[in-house]
Amino acid sequence: MKKYPATVGDIEFDDKLDDADFKRCGSEQWGHFSFQYYQGSKEFSYKGEKIAITEKLEKENIYSEKNVNGYITVRFLVNCEGKTGLFRLQHMSPDLKDTILDEELENKLLQFTKSLDGWMSKEIKGLKVDYYQYLTYKIENGKVSEVLP
Repeated sequence: MKKYPATVGDIEFDDKLDDADFKRCGSEQWGHFSFQYYQGSKEFSYKGEKIAITEKLEKENIYSEKNVNGYITVRFLVNCEGKTGLFRLQHMSPDLKDTILDEELENKLLQFTKSLDGWMSKEIKGLKVDYYQYLTYKIENGKVSEVLP
């Protein structure tokens, strides 16, 4: 079996952060290699597209009591069954420097992202594959003003 080296940005399982029941898909051909969200036929594979995520976020009314600005990115893996796991969070100031904006807001957005259950599996060369996805929440005056990509 051919081994693929880890690529930049691969998320390794961490038993302090990750659900032990989350399964990565693999095959003899790919091993546990995971693709990126932009690979395959569709770049954004969520039922209802990004608008469905934005609408759900508006209903949740997640905001910070603090008047913070910046970006909170949640990156994760979608497996071949459309299930998500291996969530990692990054926070940045408006000038893209690593900084904690508001831990409570970050935790709420992480939980919100984990609650999204409309991710679809991707197929590449006839095989269902795992892929990395991310959502970046742009924060202005303590509220999410935009969801990227």
